[in-house]
Amino acid sequence: MTDVHRTYDLGPALPPGVPATMRAVVQDRYGPPEQLRVREVPTPAPGAGEVLLRVSAAALNPYDWHLTTGRPYFMRLLFGLRRPGLAVRGADVAGRVVALGEGVAGLAVGDRVAGMASGSFAEYAVADATSVAVLPDRLPDDAAAAIPLAGTTALQALRDHGGPVAGRTVLVVGAAGGVGGYAVQLAVAMGAVVTGVCSTGNVDLVRSWGATEVVDRTAADWTDGPGYDLVVDAAGTRPLAVCRRVVRPGGSYVMVGGPKANPWIDPLGRIVAGRLRFAGRPQRFVQFTATRSADDLRVLWEHADAGRLRPFVGRRIGLDDVPAALAAIGAGHTRGKVVVDVAGGA
Repeated sequence: MTDVHRTYDLGPALPPGVPATMRAVVQDRYGPPEQLRVREVPTPAPGAGEVLLRVSAAALNPYDWHLTTGRPYFMRLLFGLRRPGLAVRGADVAGRVVALGEGVAGLAVGDRVAGMASGSFAEYAVADATSVAVLPDRLPDDAAAAIPLAGTTALQALRDHGGPVAGRTVLVVGAAGGVGGYAVQLAVAMGAVVTGVCSTGNVDLVRSWGATEVVDRTAADWTDGPGYDLVVDAAGTRPLAVCRRVVRPGGSYVMVGGPKANPWIDPLGRIVAGRLRFAGRPQRFVQFTATRSADDLRVLWEHADAGRLRPFVGRRIGLDDVPAALAAIGAGHTRGKVVVDVAGGA
């Protein structure tokens, strides 16, 4: 069974009470989510700088779909040609620290934390100590698990790549999705005047998050609207030449989502096209990969604890339901975040 789990520097034995094996959502090869299986696999032990978590909740992301399917295909050069190096899926996690690896400081056994881990669709998961942060008492595990990857991406898109946010006009495309929903709320919290773009059924939801204006993309074309200082595009479905026209001179277009039409190169094709389309123009094109940061997680927890960031959990599922839920994410058939109740075993 060792071929379905990452190899660790085990160091000391697992602490008392931690079983030698655990249930996990396992991937033997790249392919559709339906080929994922829940199996009994060895429980990992943390290496240097890592912590072992007893997982309470995890959350699904498009990232998990991409890693399961191996699409776009160039990803396989980074994660493994035939299958990912770590066969247990999942990244977003909330749970309790049950063991510390060598050199870990600032965390203790028993801490309730959330963040990003290796293989969170499991009863136990290993996380880098810099990729999780202690949770406020009032923030429940399921809500916390829904925040890390999408919330960090939204925060960095606005704060680090979009330029100054306070007092500016911000358009969020895909405003009811994971990254888009957090981008709306964080931009409002930062003092921006926010317009969200979403489908009909999500208009009231996006407005409840503080958007001043909401464009129903099924009834109106958001590219016909006024110019904006910052466009955060979490959908990436409209031509870049059209997108550029709604960005004011001196403003930025930040790409955080892209098409899946070409399984070989998307979204690389759109990134290259964006750099060419915006070259020499008074608007700026930005695409980035979010970096893991415990400091950024603490910023997100602060906003959530104060009620400025409200995760929208659309579904709660058990480990056995992960393959079908991940297929729905790939097909674009989800609303809000899908949270896996690992501790409840539902």
